Amino acid sequence: MRERQRVEIVRNLLAAQGFLSIADLMAATGVSAASARRDAGRLAEAGYGQRVYGGIQALGGAFSRRMAQASLETQAFDVSRTINIEAKRAIARRALEMCVDNDVIIINGGTTTFQMAEFLRNTRLKILTNSYPLAEFLIRETQNRVALPGGEVYRDQKLIVAPFDDDAIQHYSARIMFMSAISIGPLGVIEGDPLIARAETKLLRRADKLVVLADSSKFAQRGSLVVCPLSRIHALITDPAAPVEALTMLRDAGVETIVVNPEPRATEAA
Repeated sequence: MRERQRVEIVRNLLAAQGFLSIADLMAATGVSAASARRDAGRLAEAGYGQRVYGGIQALGGAFSRRMAQASLETQAFDVSRTINIEAKRAIARRALEMCVDNDVIIINGGTTTFQMAEFLRNTRLKILTNSYPLAEFLIRETQNRVALPGGEVYRDQKLIVAPFDDDAIQHYSARIMFMSAISIGPLGVIEGDPLIARAETKLLRRADKLVVLADSSKFAQRGSLVVCPLSRIHALITDPAAPVEALTMLRDAGVETIVVNPEPRATEAA
């Protein structure tokens, strides 16, 4: 990943989260600790934040304004989609291999699950999703049947979230749900916002099997709301950078764990 790409990713993350540790920078960009420290220093010199012990802190004014505008306590879609994109594409491609024509599936809103869009161009599926950019793509570019839950649109996360139990999805039945999340840990699939956690739980009730799409950055501790335990996961797809202890944890819990190599990035012009 080139330096300008790393700086853009880190700048967006810093604006969204307010503080990034050196470990956060390493996970987001795949660089060494020394390179992460240099990137933090360059951002501070450019006026995007203040270098502090252990990482970089956003300047108070911009961060405070962004947080005041946020409606859900999770990272914005447009920030998350820039992280580990090659791994997310490979994970999404592998997920589609689990589907057959005429399947009924659920795809939750997330940046890894959104990468499934391109690989759905020539499928014939019935798909329920709470991701409105995914739904828009499927309607415009594919012949798949598309269903959406009712609810409120959250622009930053690009989600449709319904607060009610008696909405239309209670009559839906799917063979597989493909889910992404902000974190995977010993307690299971973790989310950071109660509305999102509730929405995911409702979708999960409508599916026989759960397949989690989680790039290696998702094994860091984030969030505090358990959507489901590890025992509910049928399979999890990740990339080779996932921690060995995390893979062992999943396999010990009986989760089929699939590791796929990231797709190579197209060569950029010099």
